[in-house]
Amino acid sequence: MDAERECCPKFDPTPWQERRVVLDGKPFVRDRVRSCLRIPLNYGAVLARNLAAIRQAGAAAPDQLVLADENSLWGADVYLEATRDVPGARMATIPGTFLAQAYEGSYRDIPKWIADLKRRVANQGRTMKRLLFWYTTCPTCAQKHGRNYVVLFAQI
Repeated sequence: MDAERECCPKFDPTPWQERRVVLDGKPFVRDRVRSCLRIPLNYGAVLARNLAAIRQAGAAAPDQLVLADENSLWGADVYLEATRDVPGARMATIPGTFLAQAYEGSYRDIPKWIADLKRRVANQGRTMKRLLFWYTTCPTCAQKHGRNYVVLFAQI
């Protein structure tokens, strides 16, 4: 990648403040990332492979959500939004309605963000059933943009 090109567009967190998102019926390419104590080992390769397949199929979604279900210390399921089925890919849907909230800062702040999101959900008289993460930019682009945004999705 040359110095002028970036792989991640600049992220605007404004539309992702306490946003209600219905994912029912949206197609996602599902894959698995290997991790060691929740630190991803092959995240970039998994994303690159699947994003290329999505683009080749002409199935790129406008927001291009890439949701991570951090369901193990040793791995995470990732869901890449598509507009239709992608040939050769494992497809999935994520049922439910989610409360999405954008946060900015270091990954070490994630426990604080989770607590804040749980409070927001409770203030609506609901309970969080599932938690997904959207890491909006890669570490290189986050450093270039000077901001590291993560959107948390709480299933309500």
